[in-house]
Order: sequence, then C-alpha cells, then structure tokens
Amino acid sequence: MTTRLLFIVLLTLAFVSAPVRADSLILETATIADLQAAMAKGTLTSEKLTQLYLARIAAYDQQGPNINVVIYANPKALETARALDAERKAGKVRGPLHGIPIILKDNYNTGDMPTTAGCQLLDGSLPPADAFVVKKLREAGAVILAKVNLSEFAGGGSIGTGAGGRGGRGAAVDPNAPVPPPPTLTSPRHGANIPGAQSSQGGLTVNPHDITKSPAGSSGGTGAGIAAVFAQFGMGSDTGGSIRGPCSANGIAGLKPTRGLLSRSGIVPLALSFDTGGPMARSVYDVAAALGVMTGVDPTDAATYSSDGEFQKDYTKYLKIGSLKGARIGVARDFFGQNEETDRVMEESIAKLKELGATVIDPIKLPPPMLGARGGISTLMIEAEFKAQIADYLATLKPGYPRNLAELAAKAADPESHYRSDSKRDGLKRNDEQALALTDPVYLSAKNEGIDFVKAVMIAEFEKNKLDALVYPTSPRPAPPLGAPGGGGGGAVSPSGIANQTGFPDLIVPAGMTKDGLPVTISFFGLAYSEPKLLSYGYDFEQATHALKTPKFTPAIPSDTISN
Repeated sequence: MTTRLLFIVLLTLAFVSAPVRADSLILETATIADLQAAMAKGTLTSEKLTQLYLARIAAYDQQGPNINVVIYANPKALETARALDAERKAGKVRGPLHGIPIILKDNYNTGDMPTTAGCQLLDGSLPPADAFVVKKLREAGAVILAKVNLSEFAGGGSIGTGAGGRGGRGAAVDPNAPVPPPPTLTSPRHGANIPGAQSSQGGLTVNPHDITKSPAGSSGGTGAGIAAVFAQFGMGSDTGGSIRGPCSANGIAGLKPTRGLLSRSGIVPLALSFDTGGPMARSVYDVAAALGVMTGVDPTDAATYSSDGEFQKDYTKYLKIGSLKGARIGVARDFFGQNEETDRVMEESIAKLKELGATVIDPIKLPPPMLGARGGISTLMIEAEFKAQIADYLATLKPGYPRNLAELAAKAADPESHYRSDSKRDGLKRNDEQALALTDPVYLSAKNEGIDFVKAVMIAEFEKNKLDALVYPTSPRPAPPLGAPGGGGGGAVSPSGIANQTGFPDLIVPAGMTKDGLPVTISFFGLAYSEPKLLSYGYDFEQATHALKTPKFTPAIPSDTISN
C-alpha cells in the first residue's frame, strides 16, 4: 500500500470512529446560514471555524494527495478571525459573511498579500489596493485564508497553454529553482499536453475526486479547494468558461454572473469584453449569500453602470423550494452526445426538472452559424485585449516588474529568470507578436458585430420559445486526464463561451456522478440580470437531488464535525 493511500485510509478510519451527533454540523455540507446560526448561538467562533479549514488544508494540500491549491497562505487569517469574534461579542455583526473563511483566485488584488496571476515573474508583487469585490468581502467580515492557484494569467488564446513547472509549496516558490525536465507521458503531474490550473508560480493543482484528472482551468485552484473543503466559498474569474469548467470538474456550485453585476477593478485582466468574477461554493445558498455582498456600481468599472437598478443585496430571499413549478426550461441539445455518462446524468436531471413541475421544451437547437462563430471570435478578441490590457495592469505595479507583454515575454526567455514554463514562455512571445491592435478593423468587427450576433441569437431563442432558462451540461465531458489538450476541457465542444459573448449569467449546480466517480453539473442559463430566477431554479433542483459528493481523495476528518 502506498504512503498516500495509507494516509487516506487512516483518515477515513479515524472519521468513521467518531460518531456524528444528530445536532452536529458537518463542515462539508454546512451552509453560511448554518454557520452563522452556530456562531450566534455561541457553539462556534470564526477563530475555530478558521482553524477547522486550516486543518484540512494542512492535511491535504501539501500532504496526502497533494492537491496543491495554495499559492500564498494568509499569515493573518487567525488574527482577523479573532478580531471578528470580538466584534460579534461586542454586539456588532457585519452581515451574513461575518467571520466566514474564504479563498481567492490569485488574480484578485490584495493590498496586503502578493498577487501574481500565477506568474513567477510577478513573485512578491503587492498591488496598490484590494480589488473592488475583495474590499467588499472584507467589509462584510470575510476571512481570507489564502490566494490559490490558477492557469497562468487565467489562460486564454495563445497564452492559454497553461504552464509547466513543479508544484508550488506553501506561501512562496523559489525563483532560483532549477528548470524542471520536459514533461513526459508517464508523469502524472507533467502531462505532454499542459493541463489547466497549472502555473509557473503555483505548479499544478489536481482534482480531489481523482488526482490523475484535471481540476480544469483557469479557476481550478478555487474549484479544487472548495471541493476539498478548504474554505466556505471561493472567488474565481471567467472569460470563456473559467468558473464553469472548474465547478463542473470538481462537482461544486458556482455562478458566472451577468457582465457588469460584479466589478472587475483590481482583477488581473485577460479580456475585459468577456471577463467577470464570480463565487464558487458547495451550495447554491452560499453562492447567493456571497453574491449579494459584492454587487454595486463601481465608478472605476464602467460595465457596472448597467447594473444600476438591477443588482440585489440579498439573493438568498429568492431561494424557495417549488420555484421550478411552471417555469419554462429549454434543453440545449447541441452540447449532448459527447460522453455517455454525462448524458445519462443530464437525462436524469431533465426528468427531475419535469418532476418538480417545470415545463421542459426539448430540444432547443441553436443556429449552426452562431455555434461556428463563437470560438474564432473569442480567441481573436482575447489575444488582442490581453496584450493591451495586461500592460494597463502592469503599469499599476511597483518598479522592478515587467511593464507590458513584450517585457513579460523577454524576461520569461531570459535564462537568468529561471522561468519554469517553456510552453507559457512561447505563448507569451507568440501572443505579443501576433495579437491584433484594438484599433484593427478585424478586431473591431468581431467586437462590434460578432458579439451582437451571438447575443441577438440567444435573445431570439428565449423569446421564440418563451423560455425562463436554458439548461445543458456545464461541461459535456467529465474531468479529463491531467495531460488532456485544451487546459482541462479535454477538447469538448462546450457551451461555456456563450455566456461570455452574450454577457449573460450561467449558474452551475451539481447533478450527479459518473460510474467512474467523476462529477457532472447542470447549467441554468438566462438573460441579463436573471440571477434571482436562476438561483431559485438551481436551489429547487439542488434540494431535490442533493448531488454534492465528498471527493474520495479528501475525505472527512474528525475535526470536520461541529457540535451545535
């Protein structure tokens, strides 16, 4: 028996030996509401809750299965939790997130912790201030446990090949570490095709359901960390499926919100025409609770102006059993037929929607010209926008860091930098040389005409069929092997880009497991600012199915049981 397997068996046996009281909470399934009730009752503190999550990180992130999520551990997490406990004791409760531990994808600016976007060339970079949504999360009382791994610079376009390199270890990566040997087909951590959720700063994150599988990218560190119960919820970012893919691969809930609902200020940009942040959690309730504290118009992000009069401060009020009754739900059949087990789970989910009273319109077939246009539009625009917009971000950093894409590429190619990713080095150079200018007529045509075309088609489908929402498998295939092409997507024909090109929301909910023990999730897609409706449908489905599963490589440990 291997050391890793023995470690897991011992932890599992230890948990089995500890009986669970009927009035106890289990960390994996406790919602934010459950935790707040326990803290109000005095049976739990934020400090204790933070310790419970840190214990799981200690057990599984760099030991046992080595999930390798954490790039930087917040040294002040416990201090912050204690201060929030003191506030509660004094009668001040900031709201639903008071004392709740979270993780952030490492492309969210934090003024007191380094932000690297997974790139070792930005090692130690302290941005000038928190991102807009990070500031809101702190003001709401969230405890930031760690910054977590991602596909370097959030992937995308020719820069989206991932990054080679060794697994990160804790809060720092040695910039002078030797360059590792080229990837080989026989290495489970270095596939011949660079997987998602790998970066030169953080190394490779693996899937807690199966450590030979990808957690997907680019928010794979957040996805794997939340599935492995390293925090109550986490923040990802999404340009072409980077929240959706990791939620699906790791079997958790999440939301790619309407573009403009959440500010992108202070999130390292990939392509602002498509970028958005969003919450990832183990329950729809927690997604809703997190979302409400982050909304609001941000004068530094013009996209948020459209949310004025649309955003809500409490999305949990829409979470009601019975919400699906009478709802008109379309089934996007264009994204079925790529994996037998995924299709099986989806057919069971569609049957459940009908059982819950939804009127299911099946099939909805999208026009082939729209389906064919999506990939080229996204790639062209992402490459062009990254080249221009990463320079804007780099200009905000302290002296000593690259100032544009050309300088990033040059420094990555300099042997003195000991850059740990040949593939990303080549991708940065290629992107710098080939990306179109933002004034190029081809780019402008894609932005001003191609995007409008995709949006118009989707609006027309909703109006023609009188739809409240559209459903499809979030990822048409389960999590692929670590070396699969496409950064974790396994080459699947995916619907994820539709939500980015339209700017419309996509809610992800666990739906079931394949016979091989890999998660499948269902997406609820709607028109702009339909988050209340989507969350209500997702919650109703979730409460009827309870499809969340504990990853087999990160089982419960005795401290996960909270007396209530």
